[in-house]
Amino acid sequence: MLTVAVLISGTGSNLRALLDAAADPDFPARVVVVGADREADGLAHAEDFGIPSFTVPYAHYPTREEWGEELAAQLDVWRPDLVVLSGLMRLLPVDVVDAWTPRIVNTHPAYLPEFPGAHGVRDALAAGVAQTGASVIIVDNGVDTGPILAQERVPVLPGDDEHSLHERIKPVERRLLIDVVRRIATGELDLAAASAAP
Repeated sequence: MLTVAVLISGTGSNLRALLDAAADPDFPARVVVVGADREADGLAHAEDFGIPSFTVPYAHYPTREEWGEELAAQLDVWRPDLVVLSGLMRLLPVDVVDAWTPRIVNTHPAYLPEFPGAHGVRDALAAGVAQTGASVIIVDNGVDTGPILAQERVPVLPGDDEHSLHERIKPVERRLLIDVVRRIATGELDLAAASAAP
């Protein structure tokens, strides 16, 4: 059984979807802890499912590195097989990434390498493209530059704004994330091999 820690900043909609999937006895992974960088609304999902949670408030630390040290210490308590970033709106310090890669994955609301960064949906609209997408990647020390594990196109419709487009991308992100976690758990997806691929 693959054990998973999920890190969030906001409402945790991807977390909720993963918890719902993992509630199925046949799903080969379990969320063992949820962490946040603030008092995030999504921590309520962990409470709903009886999952332990922790908060490492970014604002309480003078540097990103010190925040990362405490975050790593919390993860080390649980020693999960996989860390999922689910809307964590912080770049992890290099030491944290180096300690966990390739066992740390993230979702992104664009068809990477198109539109990396914090505003992937807005940037796609600004570029006037006909389609964007969703991706699941291994986290590295770049900004959304890690090896791609899964991705799918999502059309941009006439009249789309940032909210409407993002709302259509989110279900695709959730489905891809759940499938990636399942494939990692069953051994169908080898993170070490994926991270080493050119």
